[in-house]
Amino acid sequence: MSEMLSLGYSPCPNDTFIFFAMSQGLVDTGSIRFNLHLADVEELNRKARKRELDITKVSIGALRGLMDDYLLLRSGGAMGRGCGPLVVARESIGKEELLNSTVAIPGKLTTAFLLFKLYGEHSGAIVEMAFDQIMPAVASGKVDAGLIIHEGRFTYPVMGLKLIVDLGEWWEQRTGLPIPLGGIVVKRSLGSAVASKVEEQIRQSIAYAQIHPAEAWPYIRSLAQEMEPDVIHQHIEMFVNDFSLDLGDQGEEAIRVLLQASAGRNDITALNQQLFGD
Repeated sequence: MSEMLSLGYSPCPNDTFIFFAMSQGLVDTGSIRFNLHLADVEELNRKARKRELDITKVSIGALRGLMDDYLLLRSGGAMGRGCGPLVVARESIGKEELLNSTVAIPGKLTTAFLLFKLYGEHSGAIVEMAFDQIMPAVASGKVDAGLIIHEGRFTYPVMGLKLIVDLGEWWEQRTGLPIPLGGIVVKRSLGSAVASKVEEQIRQSIAYAQIHPAEAWPYIRSLAQEMEPDVIHQHIEMFVNDFSLDLGDQGEEAIRVLLQASAGRNDITALNQQLFGD
């Protein structure tokens, strides 16, 4: 008898690259079948908060509020170096001015917003909006600055915007660790055996797309909105890497350090709640 599980991920190229083979039935998933839910990562964060999805991509910044009900997988996530969120504005401004500015953000549960809060005590207004609306809002003067993620890293200069701070670079300099942006979680109620199976299926799905990129391309392109092909390729190259296959010890440490920082503690050993399925 097959088991139908809801699976959520974003239409961003790194996620569609990772989940292409699974979504198209090109990976042997045994008795597991998937009901797909594609949405912006902040919407997925909110769905996970409501426990609506069995398996889903979430921001690491949202993970602390999910740990009672979800396990984190070691595959399928977004982590790396030189790939963190950016703060941009129309003109160059200093840190003090930035922290008093009106800033557009892609959601309060995102890792990007968590990093922005850790960067400094912001006292200005915060405006939540879809990530693809942030740069136009900054360029038009609706907000003073914007916290950008995804392909915005590659495209903000085209809109005449200035880089104010690279929060990923700031994190790496502060900790020496890669920046943990997103991960895949599975409901604890499904058990560690199911979590392990899905983790391995994701690895197989990544391997399939790496071997057959031309086959995966139409699916990725169809969901990439109006993104240019070279930007899609840059996006995949940056966000799909060795950490996507397995977090490893360094990746696990990066997640624990960020979760501790989100709770205002420096002692990472204090985080003793089980994150993973083993």
